[in-house]
Amino acid sequence: MQTRKLGRTNLDVSLICLGTMTWGEQNSEQEAFEQLDLATGEGINFIDAAEMYPVPPRAETQGLTETYLGNWLARRGRRDDLVIASKVAGPGNGLAYLRGGPRLNAKQVRQACEQSLRRLQTDYIDLYQVHWPDRSTNFFGQLGYRHNEDETATPIEETLETLHRLVEEGKIRQIGLSNETPWGMMQYLRLSELKGWPRIASIQNPYNLLNRSFEVGLAEMAQREQVGLLAYSPLAFGVLSGKYLGGKRPEGARMTLFERFSRYAGKQGEEATKAYADLAKAHGLSLVQLALAYVNSRGFVASNIIGATSLEQLRENIGSASVELEDEVLKAIEELHAIYTYPCP
Repeated sequence: MQTRKLGRTNLDVSLICLGTMTWGEQNSEQEAFEQLDLATGEGINFIDAAEMYPVPPRAETQGLTETYLGNWLARRGRRDDLVIASKVAGPGNGLAYLRGGPRLNAKQVRQACEQSLRRLQTDYIDLYQVHWPDRSTNFFGQLGYRHNEDETATPIEETLETLHRLVEEGKIRQIGLSNETPWGMMQYLRLSELKGWPRIASIQNPYNLLNRSFEVGLAEMAQREQVGLLAYSPLAFGVLSGKYLGGKRPEGARMTLFERFSRYAGKQGEEATKAYADLAKAHGLSLVQLALAYVNSRGFVASNIIGATSLEQLRENIGSASVELEDEVLKAIEELHAIYTYPCP
């Protein structure tokens, strides 16, 4: 398994990262253990979790994902071989059960980190990420930015200073962002340089053939500033497996079970998915291989976060690390991108 540097840190992370957000909802603890055993056996050393997982978030299941991972770490005893990432949630509707309504102030960031450490049964988290901003801005597919002059967001400086203290205490090693904008990324970088606080190592944003919006403002910044992209939803909630084409809704699939996962379900997304599926078939590839190998090939990507509910899916996803797309295929992808530019932002 190929590894890449995580930003400017000394951490080497596997090109494929094991995502975990189905554990505790669609996957049992035993299935989570099986996924972890398979992934680490294939050379994956990077595991990504979050305090609010599993998804869809519910008070009854919150924290189960980290708990499963912590139990596996305790049984396998491989903590120092792995890079464990987690996240602190920002404010959001329906999350009142999380710290009484999550914010990114000093008290809550510390509380969230310490709770994650307990669930993970570890003394430190290798990469601790801000799951989404405290302020009002565009993320999770939102378009049409509207400025809110009256918002009472936690200042980025307060959040970053708290992360700095947690690094000093040895509770986290590196920090990262998620669902962040170019302005947000540069604020974190500016404050780090100004204050001598830890520098962000990564940004975890959506990136796939149906949503390449990261390339507009963030890709150049990621490479010039050495803040690697941890690409999430590389298969667009499973849409880029092709299993939903023709209006199909397979039993047990994410978009069948949960209405909230509609981001990639529109007409434009279906047409684009069909076009990419035809391209993959013409070159003897599965759509999954095409989609994941494309993400793997981007120079601004530090790691590609894949998730699966079955070991069969997981094996195919991991196998994408050994697929190299030919120039002819890459050219054809760009031709399709010119037609279906951002079908599912």
